[in-house]
Formats: sequence, C-alpha cells, structure tokens
Amino acid sequence: MAELSEEIFSELRKIDTPTITNVVATYPKNPLCLGLYNPWTENWYTDTSIRCIYPELGPTVGYAVTCVYGMPDPNYAGRLSFMDVLDALEAMREQTKKPTVLVIQQKWPDDIMKKAGLAGEMMVSSMMAVGCVGMLSNGPSRDVDAIRKLKFQYMLGGVTAGHGEMAVQAVNVPVSVGGMDVAPGELIHMDENGAVKFPPHHAAAVVKNAKAMLDDEARRLVLIRKAKTAADVRSEERRVGKECRSRW
Repeated sequence: MAELSEEIFSELRKIDTPTITNVVATYPKNPLCLGLYNPWTENWYTDTSIRCIYPELGPTVGYAVTCVYGMPDPNYAGRLSFMDVLDALEAMREQTKKPTVLVIQQKWPDDIMKKAGLAGEMMVSSMMAVGCVGMLSNGPSRDVDAIRKLKFQYMLGGVTAGHGEMAVQAVNVPVSVGGMDVAPGELIHMDENGAVKFPPHHAAAVVKNAKAMLDDEARRLVLIRKAKTAADVRSEERRVGKECRSRW
C-alpha cells in the first residue's frame, strides 16, 4: 500500500465530504469527476441511517480498518477479541503512517439492534492509543459527553446507554455500514454530511480535482448571487458553462 503524504491528508481535512463525493462519482459528466463508482448502483457513501455525533470536528480522514460485532457464539468462543481489533488498527497505522477509522458492522437480532451501545470511553481511548481518529458504525454507541472531550469522531446509527455481552465475529473483512460497502485499507472521509470511501491511490487526484471544483463553484456562486431573475441565472449559467468547456 502506497504511503500518502501528510500534505495530502491535511488537504483532505480541509474539504467537505459532499465535495469529495462530487469528485469521486456524483457528477460523471463533469471533467473533474473521477467516476470511480456508478453513483446510484454502487454502495460508496452512507445513507440517512448514519448520524454524525460531533459535527464541530469538521472532516475526518483515515484508512479503514473493519470488524464485525454481534452476539456471542458458543461455537466460536474465544477466537477473536477487541485486542484483535486493536492489533489491526496498529498494523494499519504502521503500514500507512497515517490515522485510521474503525468501521464496525453491528449484527444483532432486530430487538437488540437499537439497544447495543457498543463503544464507550474505554474502547475509544484504547483505539486512540493506536492512531484511530474516528469510528463509523451502523449501530449505536455511548459515552458521547466523555468522548466529545477526546475530539474523536463518532458516526453512528444512534446513541444509547448500555449493552449486554457481545463478541467480535470478524476483523478486517469487507463490511456494509449505513449503505456503504467498505474494504480494509480504503480511505474514509466523513463529516456532518456523512461518509464516503475511495481507494487511497486516487487521493492526490481527489484533492486536486476537489480544490478545482470548489474554486469553480465559488466563481459560479458569485454570479448566481447577483442574479435577480430566472433569466439572469440561466444567462450566467450558460456563460459559466462555456467558460468551463473552454478550460477543460
């Protein structure tokens, strides 16, 4: 896995997640869009089931480490534990020299799914010790007041106060969380709008094109905000469109 520069990571943290999605796949007809996924048929960003707990933290970026949690299975008892998750986080940090995001797919019976407050202050503190900066999960977690002070991002299916006995069922396998399919080692970019994934070898192009798209949108907004009628908007959109085509 190619090591990304700190500059790339720093630039990614300056860009909002919707702009990242715009460049990754949202507008395939835009020359700045990389077209990495079919925007409707592939599961490459999260849906409305995911809630950003700390929007004030801004964009969070990291390499994905994945795991699956669920009910203890007596036939699989003792095979995996949270220490295996920590080992995977640490290994990814050592391999990439960059932060990680833990992506947890929670698999519970329907009557438990909304009650399983999986991670809390102890788990998160342990994750941070090995370079993890955020957690994305389709289920709930807890200790949100304590974790707010740690500046660790929670992207969750909800919040609840407790849980019962639980078990790690798999580590570093493909998972599906909030409508997004994630494989270990993919880059996760997330903020209050949700999360998106993309292959890390596209990171430099994502940054370059996202910055160009933001610059172009800023110019267009200046024109649109001067408009007084629909005809004004139409005229300015046409003019900007011609300018874009001439540049690209």
